[in-house]
Amino acid sequence: MPRSKLMEMHNVGIVVESLEKAIAFFTEIGLKLEGRTMVEGEWAGRVTGLGDQSVEVAMMVTPDGHSRLELSRFVAPRTIADHRTAPVNSLGYLRVMFRVDDLDELLGRLEKHGAHLVGEVVQFGDVYRLCYIRGVEGLLIGLAEQLGGATATDVMGKNKQE
Repeated sequence: MPRSKLMEMHNVGIVVESLEKAIAFFTEIGLKLEGRTMVEGEWAGRVTGLGDQSVEVAMMVTPDGHSRLELSRFVAPRTIADHRTAPVNSLGYLRVMFRVDDLDELLGRLEKHGAHLVGEVVQFGDVYRLCYIRGVEGLLIGLAEQLGGATATDVMGKNKQE
């Protein structure tokens, strides 16, 4: 039997309290709302293991159309844990990183949505300026502005060879 191959990473899921605020925040970063729907019933709970469930879902897509963020607001069952304020080194912790073209300009706009720097904006060699922010609902978001032609993949490749 032929071995199955990975085709693509389709999306990363984030559970939020307010879809409206999350959609506005990620739209400000540059994602577009691809669609929004309710996912309800016992069939959906068979996938998640939660039983009968009701979840409002919004799918956000990056400008290149390759990556998606699935924002979910659970109506039933209610959320039972909150990991949004855990530090970045927590096991299983989720952080999403976006590459942007003007970090300072975007930070100014995101502040209007309640975002704030976790530490400070730093420079990674001559490759990136980057930072972590706490965005909508305290979600940890990484932002990186590429400075030249080299990418993190190029730098990691050099370290792998050494």
